[in-house]
Amino acid sequence: MGTKNRKWGAAIAVTASAALVGGLVAPATASASAEARTPSLPEALRAAVVAQDFKDIIDLTPPDAARAGFRTARTGAPEKYDSAPASTARLAAAARPIHQQPNVDLAVIELDDKGRPTAVGDVLMSPQYPNGVTVPVKKSSLSTDQVRYRWWDDTEWDVNGGQGTVDVLPGRESAPIDFSSPYPASVLKLMVGFGVLRLADEGRIDLDSVYSYQPAVLNPSCGGAFSAVIRSNFDQMITKSQNEPTCALIKLLHDLGAWDEVNAEFAELGLPTLMVTGTNPANGGRWIGSNMSSLDTAKLLLLVNGGQGTLWTTPAGKAITRAELSETSRALFLKALAEQGHNEMLSTTNWCGRTYPVQGIPQLTPPRWVEADGTVTVGGAVYDRDVRPCDAVAEVGFSHKTGWVDTTGSDAGIVKSLPGKEKRNYIVVIFSNLGTDYVDADRPADPPGVFPVLYTQKYAKLGKAVDAIMAAR
Repeated sequence: MGTKNRKWGAAIAVTASAALVGGLVAPATASASAEARTPSLPEALRAAVVAQDFKDIIDLTPPDAARAGFRTARTGAPEKYDSAPASTARLAAAARPIHQQPNVDLAVIELDDKGRPTAVGDVLMSPQYPNGVTVPVKKSSLSTDQVRYRWWDDTEWDVNGGQGTVDVLPGRESAPIDFSSPYPASVLKLMVGFGVLRLADEGRIDLDSVYSYQPAVLNPSCGGAFSAVIRSNFDQMITKSQNEPTCALIKLLHDLGAWDEVNAEFAELGLPTLMVTGTNPANGGRWIGSNMSSLDTAKLLLLVNGGQGTLWTTPAGKAITRAELSETSRALFLKALAEQGHNEMLSTTNWCGRTYPVQGIPQLTPPRWVEADGTVTVGGAVYDRDVRPCDAVAEVGFSHKTGWVDTTGSDAGIVKSLPGKEKRNYIVVIFSNLGTDYVDADRPADPPGVFPVLYTQKYAKLGKAVDAIMAAR
């Protein structure tokens, strides 16, 4: 068992062999001296993560030694779903600074004009790697066998020095990097969406048919029985992150006996850390058995984005192209991602003009959610800021999916520059255990009657830093 408290220091580096690279295609005109002055993409991303200085984050429900490490306000429920937390304007009496470095998993894939990968960076941070570690990535497969991924467990993170005990993948016991993968929260809906569209492409699901959701066992987060067009369920799941249509789609795949097949397809596509396991076939709930690494999630978005030619080749030798999803399915997926309503994590335009949180990735707010007065309303989530000033100076589109629970903050998406703006074309994914239980010490009170700020603003600062790195390349 590792120590509960770790020192903040001691830089850790993992050097890639010749077959393991962070930059996939070097600029033909780059000189040796220029390369020496310019950090690689993985190293630049590592520095950006470290610069956020996470040690001053406030933990609202810190470990309680008298309860064997269980967090003071934790219910112990095995299920986690996105829901608006109560305002944290007043810090809990037990709140104190985070007791160790958080777990952070950040991946970026740089793309050329044809949507093909030109460079990749994958950075992990944890109590074992307080100054971050860059992950060696194989050029052809965009994969790594150098990380021993562990299933996430809140209590293990608290009391075991951030170290997990259950392996995600077999055969990684000797890998040099040992990392507990944060629970993905609602970013797992990307996997649900992929499964639905794969089955639609095979003719086993008609997206325009009505699915009658009839849960055999009620789950409060999934809601009661309802009927809706499957295409509408897909849209509501991605754009609004609604849990009820997500449960319906998960149950639909159970009705078809397809979940084992979908998980096997992830592995066959060279995305072995992507899996949805243990969900309840009676109602589509119980999502906690889902796992995603940032690297494999970025590759899934690379496929959805649909670059030309072979995007990567699996370790088994299969060439992966955008044809893994039909043009129609990819267009549907991209449209939903582009209309994401919750722009409040790596990007923060829903809070335009506030001094807190700071502005992140400078995206254009999807007009679907913008009211006549410029404020944003997404279902029951009301944001009180006029986003038009931020939209007037927006530089990119951000097609993405966010996720949050008490111990998860996540965001995964595709960034493309707007016409006439400094060029960017990349995919960015982040998973961390810094969810709604963790706040900034200088966080102001939430204004009454509006959706609360869900995340530390360090995510927005990191999003802005990543975007600046990519704009400068």
